[in-house]
Amino acid sequence: MFEKILIPVDGSEYAERAARRGFDIAGEHGSHVHVICVADTGPLADYQLPGEHESAAEAITGRAEAVIRDVVAQAPDGIEVTTATPTGSAKTAIVEYADSIDADLIVMGSRGRGGVERLMLGSVTEHVVRVSDIDVLVHGGGD
Repeated sequence: MFEKILIPVDGSEYAERAARRGFDIAGEHGSHVHVICVADTGPLADYQLPGEHESAAEAITGRAEAVIRDVVAQAPDGIEVTTATPTGSAKTAIVEYADSIDADLIVMGSRGRGGVERLMLGSVTEHVVRVSDIDVLVHGGGD
């Protein structure tokens, strides 16, 4: 049913929980998983602090790659995983990446707040749910 699952991560505990759920679904369906962390460099792309050897964009991309490594290390054996660090706005990069790989499902985390905040997903998650033509599983709260 799900041949390709996209799991966007950002280093948060919510994204890690969602990734575990995405890996569970992939194991049940024999899916290929794509794990991405968007390197949202914005206007800082070329900025370099005095005494630093890398630009802000390189530092942000390096952090995104580290986040992906941590998540992929949790993938059960036998699940095929592809990784990427697209750049740009997370809101649009996730939808564009999902479309480019013809994903069947996007699995994302949400903070799972209560009260009025409960009605609002994170801005990135809300955008993906609203804009994407691909099914989105929003995993919030506990495991």
